[in-house]
Order: sequence, then C-alpha cells, then structure tokens
Amino acid sequence: MTINKNEVLQWIGAVLIIGGHALNSVGPSAYPWNIVSFVVGTVLFTVWAYRVANKPQLTVNVISIAIMGVGLIRAWG
Repeated sequence: MTINKNEVLQWIGAVLIIGGHALNSVGPSAYPWNIVSFVVGTVLFTVWAYRVANKPQLTVNVISIAIMGVGLIRAWG
C-alpha cells in the first residue's frame, strides 16, 4: 500500500481546521489554541495546494495565514 502524501496533508489539515472550529465553540478559554490549530491546518493545506498547483486555494491559504498571524501576535505579543 502506497501512502499518498497529498492526501495525508489534506486530511491532517482538515482535522486541524475542524479542531480550530471546535475550539472556537468552547469560547475564550480556548484562545489562542484555536488560532494555532487553524494556522497549522492551513499551513498543511497551503503545502498541499502548492504541491497540486491549486492556485485559488493557495491564495486563500496565504491570506488566511497572514490574518491568523496578526491574531497570534495580538495573543502572545
């Protein structure tokens, strides 16, 4: 059985983004770990988008990471 690295990147990214949403539902006590979960999941999706040359998804992910970076700076800055 061959492991498809693109599938692994996508699924781990999906799980982490879902985790970020779940942490958002917990409320302020999950902050900033909700953002961390979103950032790591989005970075994995960005790597996947680059590998499969999905330019629209790559653009969305890069912008999302920049926005979340501001959130992390505010949280830990």
